Amino acid sequence: MAVCKACEQPLVIEVDDDNGSDEPQYVPDDLEVSCGCHFHWECLLDQAAELAISLKCPSCDAGLATNVAGPSATNPFLQSAPGASILTRYTNEGGIQENYDILPAITEEAYLGANPEARPARAYHVMCSEGDVDGIVQLLRDAEQAAGDEPAMNAAQLIRYQDPLADSKTGLHLAVEKGQEEVVWLLLWIASTLPTSAFPEAAVQAAQAMGIQRPSTLASDDIRALTDNQGRTAEAVAAQVGGLWTNILESGALHPES
Repeated sequence: MAVCKACEQPLVIEVDDDNGSDEPQYVPDDLEVSCGCHFHWECLLDQAAELAISLKCPSCDAGLATNVAGPSATNPFLQSAPGASILTRYTNEGGIQENYDILPAITEEAYLGANPEARPARAYHVMCSEGDVDGIVQLLRDAEQAAGDEPAMNAAQLIRYQDPLADSKTGLHLAVEKGQEEVVWLLLWIASTLPTSAFPEAAVQAAQAMGIQRPSTLASDDIRALTDNQGRTAEAVAAQVGGLWTNILESGALHPES
């Protein structure tokens, strides 16, 4: 029976037993890479920093990427070719996943390992995509109250964070892409120079109900002016998406100089 090449333990993990049995319950956790080596998922993830750069098996040093482009010379955690992948066969509690590409997860973990302060920023971007207004507000408040020796982003940095693993998009770009109108108005409220009179009454009332005071924002800090790697502002993304953004575009609310 194959064992994990990293820890040399059987390729299973213990899980909680919903039936209340005292006997330990195990489920498969077998990630087989193209060279034939096997790992627990977490064991391989623990070696993400090395793997993201080398694209080689941590055990036998065989190349794992489907192309030879390798990582970017300027940013070792970003593969230079969009088509790069590390295909695996992953067996877990849910069954078998053939051709499961682990490179995105490995790249993200390597980046976050080198930039731990970006973890809350990544969480913030997920919230923007999912429309979690309450979560965004709480995260930003927590950032303002955070204290300690560990590197951390303040609320202003979180709001304007541009993700190097996702085309340098901001939370505003993501909210527009995913059709999260409440998030868009929230971000404009706290990070743009848009006049308060230009906001819908419902957006103003929502901000007031959450106790969000509108900060003074310089034109140079306006989130609407930030562009992704394709040179697109959130306004440009909204124009591409169309639909529910048509009226907002016509009002000029997403235009950086409005």
